Amino acid sequence: MLVEFNTLPEESRVWIYQANRSFSDNELEELEDKLRVFLANWTAHGSDLQAGYTIKYKRFIVIGLNQETQSATGCSIDASVHFIQQLEKDYNVDLMDKMNVSYKQGEFVAYKTLSDFRKMAKDKAVSKNTIVFNNLVANIAEFNEHWEVPAKDSWHSRFLS
Repeated sequence: MLVEFNTLPEESRVWIYQANRSFSDNELEELEDKLRVFLANWTAHGSDLQAGYTIKYKRFIVIGLNQETQSATGCSIDASVHFIQQLEKDYNVDLMDKMNVSYKQGEFVAYKTLSDFRKMAKDKAVSKNTIVFNNLVANIAEFNEHWEVPAKDSWHSRFLS
């Protein structure tokens, strides 16, 4: 069952998929249609899942699931992974690679491989105050408070001196 993302409880589980490029406005319209259809029909053992989505910076797909009403199961998580993999094919974009880093450069969101980010940190091209996106947050409360943070407050800090 599709609900507005901002109406989900703070304990709701989140999955964040970062794209290796920004989506165009036309792609965003299509993407939102596909997300609405998928989430409206997403189930776990025949029971509706109360889920919503948001897209941030034309680049991050965030899916939230209220696990108080019904928890995700292996099959429902597999279905969501297959859905995301299909989006990767449809838009020729990488959404599943967790070994990449997104961070802010002024008003823009930059995307680098982890090894490139590590090198940039060593070369002082990014700092402990660089705003990074911590896609490892587990729920909406963490998403709201700890997703977009200075690198020093995230797992990225291990690369900074």
